[in-house]
Amino acid sequence: MTELTANGLVRAAGGVITRPGPDGEPELLLVHRAKYDDWTLPKGKAEPGESDEECALREVEEETGLVCELGEEVGANEYEDASGRPKRVRYFAMTAPGQQAGPHNEIDAVRWLTLERALDTLSYERDVKVVERSAQLS
Repeated sequence: MTELTANGLVRAAGGVITRPGPDGEPELLLVHRAKYDDWTLPKGKAEPGESDEECALREVEEETGLVCELGEEVGANEYEDASGRPKRVRYFAMTAPGQQAGPHNEIDAVRWLTLERALDTLSYERDVKVVERSAQLS
């Protein structure tokens, strides 16, 4: 069940998950959703009574299998969802030391990519802006 705020806003949250790559350059985790044929950041809608931070950790684990460590908020997007409702997605920096990510639920693929490749791969400009802001904060 999705929690709506008093003004009908759909709350959601997700993660900008990073790890050191093989050459030491940071890599970001992107997910592919077959339903939309898009590459995006892992995220999902908040459940009633759930904080945005709890939502972000739960959704990332449900979609990637990663139990992450939560960092600071790195950005937010606001847009209309597929049903025409206003939606706000807050993103948090995350790490998952020593764990392997894999696709779960509506996710059919995951990829660890360098910042440059991630920015080229993301399907939505709003996600690009969140990742760019995250990179500036780190």
